[in-house]
Amino acid sequence: MSGVPAPIDRLPTFPWDKLEPYKKTAAAHPGGIVDLSVGTPVDPVPELIQKALIDAADSPGYPTVWGTPELRDALVGWCERRLGARGLGHPNVLPVVGSKELVAWLPTQLGLGPGTATSKDVVAYPRLAYPTYEVGARLARAEYVAYDDPTELDPEGIKLLWLNSPSNPTGRVLSKDELTRIVAWAREHGILIFSDECYLELGWEAEPVSVLHPDVNGGSCEGLVSVHSLSKRSNLAGYRAAFLAGDAAVLGDLLQIRKHGGMMTSAPTQAAVVAALGDESHVREQRARYAARRELLREALLKHGFRIEHSEASLYLWATRDESCWDTVGHLAELGILVAPGDFYGEAGRQFVRVALTATDERIQAAATRLS
Repeated sequence: MSGVPAPIDRLPTFPWDKLEPYKKTAAAHPGGIVDLSVGTPVDPVPELIQKALIDAADSPGYPTVWGTPELRDALVGWCERRLGARGLGHPNVLPVVGSKELVAWLPTQLGLGPGTATSKDVVAYPRLAYPTYEVGARLARAEYVAYDDPTELDPEGIKLLWLNSPSNPTGRVLSKDELTRIVAWAREHGILIFSDECYLELGWEAEPVSVLHPDVNGGSCEGLVSVHSLSKRSNLAGYRAAFLAGDAAVLGDLLQIRKHGGMMTSAPTQAAVVAALGDESHVREQRARYAARRELLREALLKHGFRIEHSEASLYLWATRDESCWDTVGHLAELGILVAPGDFYGEAGRQFVRVALTATDERIQAAATRLS
């Protein structure tokens, strides 16, 4: 329509396009590229999950947005066992079509927008963060602000506060005390918290805690929603399997909106999630793979002159040589190693690179050899 900007006009340049020249350099290495730039799983989907998907393949009818009773039972049970959440029922959980979709469209689904001349709708997110938090605010035409400590923000106008622990990209984990303080502050000011906990299963030097833990929230999930994904823990990035847990009133409103939008997780995927959340052995096996890769890469980077900050959890090493991140990207590309520049995640990352652990054992070994 005339005078109305297209959604693309509200978005920044897609950052990964900037990496293409460096990818070509890395690919020209005689030993081939080692792509550590994107956190996409490379290991097989566990057989029991594949079997559950196949067994549910004959699903001719539409699935429900809310999910099957079996799925909701599985989500509630996992939250109680893994997060320590208490008193949850079916209204406290909601499957979503992958977590990125949720992050990008949440401000819009919550009804946030430009606000008025005297009252803005503001989305707050960490200063070093997954870029889609900002994208979601832009798509809704809402205001946005980055923080180091959310409790130091002016709460005026903040409608949505994103937490991310363990962090992408830094791997930083918010302690139980930090989470408790933030939750109390947000409740005092009537601010809704969405806590992105997609890397919660991957703590290495710290034990991540959910905002749904009663020690954090006092036994009530009012004003709190946690976001979880099976992409990393179960290698299900290709399945688009994620879910929300928390405040039933918030999830009830989102359910109605998502019904209108037809945002349904496929029936075979729902069955696969039930199988995945009911089995912990494959999670332990995958953790062991990542732990071994992390140790090998970490030692190689340190010997090569890098400094590692945070990185106590998640699938990344947050590394620096105290130079421009693009100089570091170029240096590693000459070795056939592709990493993500830190400024993809905010200006505060301009001297860091994010190094993913998501490559095969053979490729991780190749990177370690080249670094040493």
